[in-house]
Amino acid sequence: MSKQNPKVMVVEDEELLLKAITKKLELNNIGVLPFSGGQQAIDYLNTSEELPDAIWLDYYLKDINGLEFMHKIKENPKWTNIPVIVVSNSASAEKVDNMLALGAAKYLLKAQYRLDQIIDIIQDCIDEKGLNTK
Repeated sequence: MSKQNPKVMVVEDEELLLKAITKKLELNNIGVLPFSGGQQAIDYLNTSEELPDAIWLDYYLKDINGLEFMHKIKENPKWTNIPVIVVSNSASAEKVDNMLALGAAKYLLKAQYRLDQIIDIIQDCIDEKGLNTK
């Protein structure tokens, strides 16, 4: 059973892609917390009472990379149960292994998935984590 009105933090520094992802998520009744920088997203997590149900993370950001972002997520026990889905243009075996070891739920290559497929994967991650019982 899907969580009613889930919220997804989207961390993507390509503005057009961020807008497209936001629009597509909203069309699927998913609230969006859009951020164009990793530190901006971390600052939000530090100051907000309401946490997202999942995080869509681009690995390559202008301010910090996905590895640094995941280290920051892992440092805060309040955030470790938020599924992080890394969506990137590249993936070496080492990079994927490192991100999964730090707690990323999935590592997806943008070229291998359509936007609606990624949204389905995010919804599945939200459901699997049991966040639908909030």
